[in-house]
Amino acid sequence: MGTIGTRTARLRVLPRAAATRAATALSALTAVAVAMVGLAAPAHAADPVLRDLATAKGKYYGTALPAGRLTGTHGSVAAAQFGSVTAENEMKWGSVEPTRGSFSWTGADQIMSFAAANGQKVRGHTLVWHSQLPNWLANGTFGNDELRTIMTDHVTTQTARYKGRIDQWDVVNEALNEDGTLRASKFYTQLGESYIADAFRAARAADPAAKLYINDYNTDATGAKSNGLYSLVQRLQAQGVPIDGVGFQTHLIIGQVPATFQANLQRFADLGLDVAITELDIRMTLPATTERLAQQKADFKAVTNACLAVARCKGITVWGFSDAVSWVPDVFPGQGAATPYNENYQPKPAYYGIAEALGWTDDGSGGGGGGGGTTGCAVTYANQSQWNTGFTASVTIKNTGSSPVNGWNLGWTWPSGQSVTSAWNATITQSGAQATAVNLSYNAAIAAGGTVNFGFNGAWSGTNTAPSAFTLNGTACTLG
Repeated sequence: MGTIGTRTARLRVLPRAAATRAATALSALTAVAVAMVGLAAPAHAADPVLRDLATAKGKYYGTALPAGRLTGTHGSVAAAQFGSVTAENEMKWGSVEPTRGSFSWTGADQIMSFAAANGQKVRGHTLVWHSQLPNWLANGTFGNDELRTIMTDHVTTQTARYKGRIDQWDVVNEALNEDGTLRASKFYTQLGESYIADAFRAARAADPAAKLYINDYNTDATGAKSNGLYSLVQRLQAQGVPIDGVGFQTHLIIGQVPATFQANLQRFADLGLDVAITELDIRMTLPATTERLAQQKADFKAVTNACLAVARCKGITVWGFSDAVSWVPDVFPGQGAATPYNENYQPKPAYYGIAEALGWTDDGSGGGGGGGGTTGCAVTYANQSQWNTGFTASVTIKNTGSSPVNGWNLGWTWPSGQSVTSAWNATITQSGAQATAVNLSYNAAIAAGGTVNFGFNGAWSGTNTAPSAFTLNGTACTLG
């Protein structure tokens, strides 16, 4: 996970609906809840609000959210931009029932309180999954009847706790192999396919109002796995199992949105089921370049359009909205930049692709983030002097676009293990080889055609090779 850099908060103008929500929430919250949402989201004044655009289309746009990031910049952006939240880990079995029969609700309750304070729906994730099980269950030995009771008791207890407050539950998660057969999980191995039906029936009995989903990955295109899921859903329906929807995780790679994605969503909807995109991210090989970010924008837009085209697609959840906390780099070395916001919580072109699909049009006032052709940048990097293990460098950023930049952060990766020791005209933070420079209060604006300069002292050993790529607010720059 990335490190969040320090930045200067900037106020933003909210549409009427969002402003009304904020005023209502602030008047009702305790001091703790106010702290959750009180920071202004770091976005341009003209930036769209995804939750409002999606609502106008009859959908929701949501994000996964960890309980540890409900405050500060992360919390404020999540509150302002998204109409639904999914707990990243706080509702999984290992988190809520670490000891048999003893439940820990702290993290899950924090997510629920945050959502209530901000007028957001909640997707419950997840009740029965082969992974992240507590040790007592994963490594325990139980008879078939006992295991079935353990499972249904867990489902009942958790679902009943949040009765009437969870909009959708992922009842069973990742039940399939890649060839479409059922995964040999602890539950399937002992109980067979019937464990799925039992889990859904227990959830329905505990909360009749919640929509109950089966959720899986690599089922976005028509193929062996999605065909297996389709057949499973049909079997459940034939048994009268109370299944309401199918979740498609949609962890993608840029340029690889399946051509059959919309048709695949539609065939499940034609079974009389709701569908949802539940864990969307679209990763790329690093570093991010102008071309890769443009492709990512087109891909986020295409996925959003696919949901809009299917009447029973209820909405989309991105699996984390900022590259600062994305799971992707830890799991896929050399890949990342998979979310709509960069590591410093600036919207990327992907964010504007989502907004455009939802009906927003860039008004040319600088909110396009590279999405409307109004922004561009060139960076000149120069080593001013070098000695033993230290050096001094200067950086000039030129706004080559047609609109002003209002607030900037410049990111780069050190190729030779360098580090920044002090800086002027910018605040510079570093996580590993990744460095980020953020404007100060007096140099936040860069006029169209204008420049800004900052410098720093650094440390080096071996070689002091200059960075080969820079990104300004998530958009790749040319080298000056």
